[in-house]
Amino acid sequence: MPRRRTPVTAHPHPTAAAPRTGVDALLRLRNAAVTHLEADRPTPADVSFEVRPGQVVLLLGPSGSGKSTLGLAMNGLIPHAVPAEVSGTVTVGGRDAATTPVAELAQTVAMVFQDPDAQLITGTVLDEVCFGPENLRLPVPEVLARAEAALRRVGLWERRDDSPDVLSGGSRQRLAIACALAMASPLLVLDEPTASLDPAGVVEVYAALRDVVAAGDRAIMLIEHDLDAAVELVDRVVALDGEGRVVADGDVDEVLRGRARELHDLGVWLPSATLAALRLRRAGYAIDRLPLTAEELRASLEDAAPVAVASVPRLVPARPGGEPLLRVRGLGVTRGRTTVLRDVDLDVSTGEFVAVVGPNGAGKTTLVQAIAGVRRPPRGTVRVDGLDVRRLPPRELSRHVGFVFQNPEHQFVTTTVFDELAHGLRRLPLPETEVRSRVDAILERFGLADRAGSHPFLLSGGQKRRLSVGTALVGGARLLVLDEPTYGQDRARADEMLAMLDDLRAEGTGLIVVTHDLQLVAERADRVVVMDAGRLAADAPADAVFADVALLERTGLGSPPLRRAFDGLQRHPQLAGITRLRDLPSGDS
Repeated sequence: MPRRRTPVTAHPHPTAAAPRTGVDALLRLRNAAVTHLEADRPTPADVSFEVRPGQVVLLLGPSGSGKSTLGLAMNGLIPHAVPAEVSGTVTVGGRDAATTPVAELAQTVAMVFQDPDAQLITGTVLDEVCFGPENLRLPVPEVLARAEAALRRVGLWERRDDSPDVLSGGSRQRLAIACALAMASPLLVLDEPTASLDPAGVVEVYAALRDVVAAGDRAIMLIEHDLDAAVELVDRVVALDGEGRVVADGDVDEVLRGRARELHDLGVWLPSATLAALRLRRAGYAIDRLPLTAEELRASLEDAAPVAVASVPRLVPARPGGEPLLRVRGLGVTRGRTTVLRDVDLDVSTGEFVAVVGPNGAGKTTLVQAIAGVRRPPRGTVRVDGLDVRRLPPRELSRHVGFVFQNPEHQFVTTTVFDELAHGLRRLPLPETEVRSRVDAILERFGLADRAGSHPFLLSGGQKRRLSVGTALVGGARLLVLDEPTYGQDRARADEMLAMLDDLRAEGTGLIVVTHDLQLVAERADRVVVMDAGRLAADAPADAVFADVALLERTGLGSPPLRRAFDGLQRHPQLAGITRLRDLPSGDS
């Protein structure tokens, strides 16, 4: 029987537990700065703030500003496990994180890494969650009780005997969160905890986190780009600039509403509703208080007087004709005794952007890996440019299909950023002058020129993602397959990447993108492929998929934020049905 999915519903902004007075801060940073090995400057450069029991603090900043680095310094992994110079102070539970052993700090702070695979080490899901409490030398009944409660909270109790290796990326993310919950630490540090989760999973995880802080004796430090869901949990925001210095620190209203334009100019993400409101304000809509959620945006517009604005033509992309660039027929994949994909048929034409969506474990990543030849399908056919993917040697395949893994580290094979980009070109082989020319162009395009000599593993999460996309692009493949390409990216870098993908489409490159970001799907996709339990549940234009309420409920997808805000809007019917920011009037000439 398939797992019952939690429907995606909007939550009112929670009444957060008030920070406890008379209690010392769980986390205190004073002029904290971290300089990595071989780095010529610290990132972050100068950070000071406190986190007290009962608070949920959101840390914002552009890619490369040092957010994840700061998270690692909060539990002592920097400098104890990751060599780096820490200046200033990072104090956790009254102890200096730079001098206190990590094992001792773990009693106060639990962490979920940006990459969950970096912290999963045991043979079963249950053992993984038990591992932390066992090392606290808790009684066995308490260890088991904590593990069961945490696994039930993230929907993994029925898979407690499975190996973490067979879980989907989103399920491994849930497992890492369960491990942190089981520790019951006063401070929980979460680095992009929902990036790999389907919309229903995001709702479940944030519900669990609400419970964590409900009593007022625990706190959460959240590093997150996706603010559409996070904003309803957070009560305070600390924002860093590109140099890793604090530029804003205050409650949600003060920072996200009051300084939205400044944050937007920094290139960080804002909630979709806030971005839409900024655009509508320029067009003359009287939106006094900036909304943070789709529901707030809808209410603001119903209260605002009608505005006479020119309608924006909504372009419906025509599906390209001619022979498909990709043709998949009867594709099936099994893993052990489990069927992961069942008889999938799919065509993709030149210049098409096809989004692949669906719940965690539906087979999305397996599908695109089979298409790209990363996973050899035992049944069915996959043809790119008329060539059978299974029969092409890897060197030849890379000329036709470029693949970007969900986890960037899984595809890095060299010791410098430059060599990583050059690796595939040198295998073709090409003259070194052409290799250097192509690599330099990609480095410049992705903002990595100053990191050309760095080891790929020393990059920030966002920089690793850009490098992984660059390695897929540098060979000039006509079909590009990307698994969560905007994961870990700030808004400015994500916009640059998506604009670059638009350029590639115009040149005839076909794109297949796996993503949980429904607003991205609404903004960019020509077609949406919905996977559910290994089958193709839908293959249709984005508007048709998002209009199919039964499909969205059955698969737990929900709707993009702007669709929720504008559907059935009474006072401004010209906005009803809009799902894309670019279709909104903006007042720009």
